[in-house]
Amino acid sequence: MTKFIFVTGGVVSGIGKGISAASIGRLLKERGLSVFMQKFDPYLNVDPGTMSPYQHGEVFVTKDGAETDLDLGHYERFIDEELTKRASITTGKVYSRVIAKERRGDYNGATVQVIPHVTNEIKNAVYKAAKESGADIVITEIGGTVGDIESLPFLEAIRQIHSENEKSDVLFVHTVLVPNIPGSDELKTKPTQHSFKELMSNGIKTDVIIVRSNGVVTRDLREKISLFCDVPVEAVIQSTNVDLIYEVPLVFHEQGLDDYILKELELNNQPESNYSWKKMVERFKDIKGEITIGLVGKYVSLHDAYLSVTQALQDAGCENGVDVKIKWINSEEIEEDESILEGLNGIIVPGGFGSRGTEGMIKASKYARENNVPYFGICYGMQIALIDIARNKLGLKGANSTEIDPETSYPVIDLLENQKTVENLGGTLRLGDYDCTIDKDSYVYSLYGEEKIKERHRHRYEFNNSFRGEIRKAGVVFSGINEDKDLVEIIELKDHPHFVACQFHPEFKSRPTKIHPLFNGFIKAAIKNK
Repeated sequence: MTKFIFVTGGVVSGIGKGISAASIGRLLKERGLSVFMQKFDPYLNVDPGTMSPYQHGEVFVTKDGAETDLDLGHYERFIDEELTKRASITTGKVYSRVIAKERRGDYNGATVQVIPHVTNEIKNAVYKAAKESGADIVITEIGGTVGDIESLPFLEAIRQIHSENEKSDVLFVHTVLVPNIPGSDELKTKPTQHSFKELMSNGIKTDVIIVRSNGVVTRDLREKISLFCDVPVEAVIQSTNVDLIYEVPLVFHEQGLDDYILKELELNNQPESNYSWKKMVERFKDIKGEITIGLVGKYVSLHDAYLSVTQALQDAGCENGVDVKIKWINSEEIEEDESILEGLNGIIVPGGFGSRGTEGMIKASKYARENNVPYFGICYGMQIALIDIARNKLGLKGANSTEIDPETSYPVIDLLENQKTVENLGGTLRLGDYDCTIDKDSYVYSLYGEEKIKERHRHRYEFNNSFRGEIRKAGVVFSGINEDKDLVEIIELKDHPHFVACQFHPEFKSRPTKIHPLFNGFIKAAIKNK
């Protein structure tokens, strides 16, 4: 029977609920349990797909095409499981479903209310995830902080789940901040006490308190939190600042968190960890070299917009024994000064939308191509590379994407016919897993080592196949093709040490325990270039 862990946050947002939840998931997987993870976001958007990166950061895409919160990227990297649309629930989704049922008459004339109709919908999302995944443990993170008005239905729903199940089947974890007072540097537990009481006022008594603090939470402070918050001392866990986020599960393990959770859930017979995660962390920390990768984008002032990309780069670097230093380059600045690109060991152009900054990206592709600097284009980065090649190698003046210039004479990148009549933006991109067949004679095949692959997508525009013949003349190899729709998925350039671009998002499938082949190949090429 599935057991449930709910992770809530108090005091302030952004204290690492997602990493804490993912770390608990990793610890339980290390102890032989299967895990599924969820994120409940209280905002009214149906999903973050139409939200600005400045508002939300990266949009993480699941294999079945759900556009979700970036915390799901942490979940997948930590627990090494492919999540689904069941892993992401928002207030917008919940209310959309409730209203649709009311319009159909599913409630038989009842007055539709937050309790029980909205809370039932939230509970169903938890129970369906448990049933469909078949996981031993479902870990659900509640977004926001306790006390937020929009979070109340979610808190009520998980309180009801606790009431509907055996005590040993549900566990509550509360993450809080213990701040230090400027001047005295004294750590204060009062915000933790207030957050605990706020949670109690919603009928939820936490079982574990995870404390985030810049200072050391001493035994005395833990005993104080234990006394005022009515949890055992061993259930007060400090989440210390670490050099590598993958160390957090080890920090929790050293404090006995996995043993305590297993005891509370009455799962006492689980085997000891084989410490594979610990060995990976030790290997990642034993790095000696350093390379510099230029990340060229339009949202570089907000690093969370490229979270999975930067994590995949750093993981690939650690796997190859080097520290990857990322030089954040605003593509608009390249339009004025191309010298910004000098001295880089590799250049990556990740995904994006819209016309702003694209001329700088095109210059970045041209610079990498002409100076034999390893280039890696992801989604928009592939389209940018093809525009560069069409303009600067084939002389197709003004070649562009119709997303950038609807009147271009050479629409190298264009909408598919079935995309030209789309009215709603949300959920209408090419999303999730699609098949790709790799040319066995290509350089990319040497990276993958297999002919048939699946990769995740999030885009609307495609390479215009009517230009395929001309682009080939410029030395481009179409090394990956979606045969069902005859769409270009991967390109590479002949006579270049590493010029590879793909229409999909390989960062969504890269793991610290299993580096994605395209990131691995790019980092190896950058090391060789240095």
